[in-house]
Amino acid sequence: MSKLYTNSSLVKGRIWPHNCLLNHSLIKSLQFDTSPWLRWFDISVSALFDSLMNKIKRRRILRTPIISGLSISILILVLSTGRAARAGQEAVELASPSPTPADENSHDLFSTETLYTFRSDFRDDNEKLGHGDSLYDDISYDHRFLITGKWYLRLGAEYERFDFGGTDNGLPDHLQAAYAHLAYEYVVHDHAGASIELDPGVYFQDHVSGDAFDIPWKIFVSFPLKKDKIFGVIGLGGGLFQHPIVAPGGGLIWLFSDKLRLEGVFPKPALVYEPNDDWQFRIQANLFYESFRTDDVFTTQKKIQLQNAVVQYNEDRIGVQAKYGGIKPFRIIVGAGYTFLREFDFFRADRRAKLDPAPYVQLSLEAKF
Repeated sequence: MSKLYTNSSLVKGRIWPHNCLLNHSLIKSLQFDTSPWLRWFDISVSALFDSLMNKIKRRRILRTPIISGLSISILILVLSTGRAARAGQEAVELASPSPTPADENSHDLFSTETLYTFRSDFRDDNEKLGHGDSLYDDISYDHRFLITGKWYLRLGAEYERFDFGGTDNGLPDHLQAAYAHLAYEYVVHDHAGASIELDPGVYFQDHVSGDAFDIPWKIFVSFPLKKDKIFGVIGLGGGLFQHPIVAPGGGLIWLFSDKLRLEGVFPKPALVYEPNDDWQFRIQANLFYESFRTDDVFTTQKKIQLQNAVVQYNEDRIGVQAKYGGIKPFRIIVGAGYTFLREFDFFRADRRAKLDPAPYVQLSLEAKF
């Protein structure tokens, strides 16, 4: 979302009405597309016809005819034929369809991300769970298929994984997911302004099983509140493993200038500054929540003894980020900040394990082509 839906290029882009383009093309064809030989033919025959008519008048054709009525008829027929040919050519040009506008959006989308949160202690555990850190990796690829106008079908796949280090306390040592992307979206200047998406797949700890299958979904739409200035975004998301099963999202996008905007859209609000086309800087937050089916979880804390449970893991972060896009079609992203909350929430069993805040670093790569 670098320029709406969290991006100014969507909301500020100008699209000329199709009928204006069509009328302009028709006017040009009428004024400038007549072929040179037809113009010469028309001018030459017309000049000849006028010359003959003047001579006929001067010599009083009723007494001294210069050319016969048959000759005049032939000349008129030739002149009419020339004008008819030119009119036919213009009619063909008028009937020709206007050219299809070029597709301005990328069709292939690739991204990969690595984020490491440093070690911190578990809280409120009577020192039974020790400490932990986390490494997050994600890779995804999508392809857009143009359906009609600016509506696209986007299909793709994604794999993501958390690896947890630190004290061997019985909590999951990793959580992972492999799922498909199935989305129908309205895209302008490479950014979605409205979308409905399903992410069916398996969300698991170590072993893939039927009860690890989930279908998270999300839907959103953006709309203007103040022309070229303030825009609203509303959305919903949910999943079978999520708590609550449906949750709202959205917010406001405020364009202060061409270079500075507020993307106050949860769960990823940000203040964005773009000094030029190659660089982007963000002060941002990310409220990341995702749910998985676990295996046996027998921790060193007696209250967390579970089998085949669902855990909702979250990392709530705030930090800064820099993006460089001078190497087309790639964008290199680096970031750093503070993870102020990490939590394993076994909400169906009402059991939780929280960690203290810790710093994080991030490195990502995006490509659109």
